[in-house]
Amino acid sequence: MEPPDFEAMNSTVEPAAAEHPLCEGWRSGSESSVFHLANIFLVLGFMGGSGFYGLLYLFAFLTLGFFCSTVWAWSDSCTTDFFLWSLALFGVCLGQVLHVAYRLRSVSFENEFQELYNCLFKRLGVSLTHFGKIVDCCDGDIHTLEKDHCFAIEGKTAIDKLSVLLSGRIRVTVNGEFLHYIHPFQFLDSPEWDSLRPSEEGLFQVTLRADNPCRFVAWRRKKLYLLFAKHRYIAKIFALVVRNDIAEKLYSLNNKAFDGSGHRYDLRLPSYCHMPALN
Repeated sequence: MEPPDFEAMNSTVEPAAAEHPLCEGWRSGSESSVFHLANIFLVLGFMGGSGFYGLLYLFAFLTLGFFCSTVWAWSDSCTTDFFLWSLALFGVCLGQVLHVAYRLRSVSFENEFQELYNCLFKRLGVSLTHFGKIVDCCDGDIHTLEKDHCFAIEGKTAIDKLSVLLSGRIRVTVNGEFLHYIHPFQFLDSPEWDSLRPSEEGLFQVTLRADNPCRFVAWRRKKLYLLFAKHRYIAKIFALVVRNDIAEKLYSLNNKAFDGSGHRYDLRLPSYCHMPALN
């Protein structure tokens, strides 16, 4: 019996060729400029703010950053996973840019409503989405008032709306005596609005007459209170702007109020001018 040939049985297995070339290790030089540009775009993107424009800024720079990352990863065979992730994130951010841009375009208003937003609501941080609900509440209608026509007559006109003057000038009188003017982007009936509860009814105690052709926007009381019930944030915004408007009107009246001896009333302090003189 011949002994087994161990040398013939000792077969060696050739190592399989690698499907992808192996990375040689740490690189001695820096990455390409595309890699650094990608990270710069990502840093700028994460500095974006809130709101529609903030989102548009954020996703626009993220889209550019991930696009540059995809280009850089494509040129390096050792970054297949990074390339796939960058490509996926680029697609997601690009979709977000298109979505936000579409929503921003759909939330657009006429010039007068845009001016109203800029002057009255934007400074309070009200978003275009919430302002769109406010515009929808008045059906987007803008009313006109010819010169010398009355918006309200004391003791006759019912308090059934809240209005803001967009252009022109309104003269406010009581018993024929001039009180003050109402200028653009001021409320026409803020004191009357604030004096009544939602379930109460009342009449104007002053007359509002147009000094020149005017344009204004008006919200019906019932419809506006329904909006407040659905959106408490909008209710707080209106409470703030209405009471601020009332305060401005009181200060304007303060400059015209004098007692019999020629002393000016100060509406911010308790009225002592009507108190009887002490002997």
